[in-house]
Amino acid sequence: MLNINKILLPVDFPNTSLHVIQQAATLARHFHSEVLMLHALTAQSHLAGVPASGTELARWDLLAAITGAAEKNVGRTFALDLSEVIIRRMVVRARAAQAIMQIAREENVDLIMMPSAGPAFFEFLQSSATAQLERSTGCPVWTDAHLEELPAQKFDLRSILCAVEFNSNDRKTVWWAAQLAAEFGARLTLAHVTPSVERWGPGGTHVDPAWKQALFTDASQQLADLQKSAGIKSEVFIGSGDVPAVLRQAAKETNADLLVTGCYPYGGRLRTHGYKIMCAVPIPVLSV
Repeated sequence: MLNINKILLPVDFPNTSLHVIQQAATLARHFHSEVLMLHALTAQSHLAGVPASGTELARWDLLAAITGAAEKNVGRTFALDLSEVIIRRMVVRARAAQAIMQIAREENVDLIMMPSAGPAFFEFLQSSATAQLERSTGCPVWTDAHLEELPAQKFDLRSILCAVEFNSNDRKTVWWAAQLAAEFGARLTLAHVTPSVERWGPGGTHVDPAWKQALFTDASQQLADLQKSAGIKSEVFIGSGDVPAVLRQAAKETNADLLVTGCYPYGGRLRTHGYKIMCAVPIPVLSV
């Protein structure tokens, strides 16, 4: 069974995403998790209002400051539902990537959730030690969608899209997607993107019907075998061509609330397109 006891939530200040705080709260309530809200101090955050002295910093409320800054920025009030959520605020003097990886190990966290933009995210994504963290802890990373405003609807997991590549990482990817779908009673769809079936020729682009059918048949069989080996039943989506664009279309057609992929952080077709996928799909991405 899926147990998420601790969630590490790195945030920047003041420019952060309230979406991912809501998402962390949703998971924390369901799994009775503790949320470790982490901010790594920078010169920019001090200029934005984070206290410099240790005494003031000890009294400073990170979550209240984030909410207040967001409300001031957009001119409206946000109603964050944090009922029954245990949040431990952590403010450290260290580089963001180093702090995230150190605390993830020391606290034995089960999931890292973070905004998909900002200094902390990009430093973590680009750090050469990030892949080592995944190998040593097996800790997946949940990144928020690139959205300007909070969605009108309260975040929930009703439909989960799981992108597979027919490799050894699929077992873990499908396990996470299936466990979350079971926990929340969500619809599960397995998706696979085949190579492009379009070919350049006289007069422009052409599609080889035989090649398209062969790729579709092979993908269908492998998806059926994957479901059988995982002991699940799911819907399937098969597309071809540009991976981020196809997954964006799949998310739209399945009304997905979450995309689960094996792109942590690079390598393979899905991993090669990892950041582009995060930018393309209008939903959170769980990379395992």
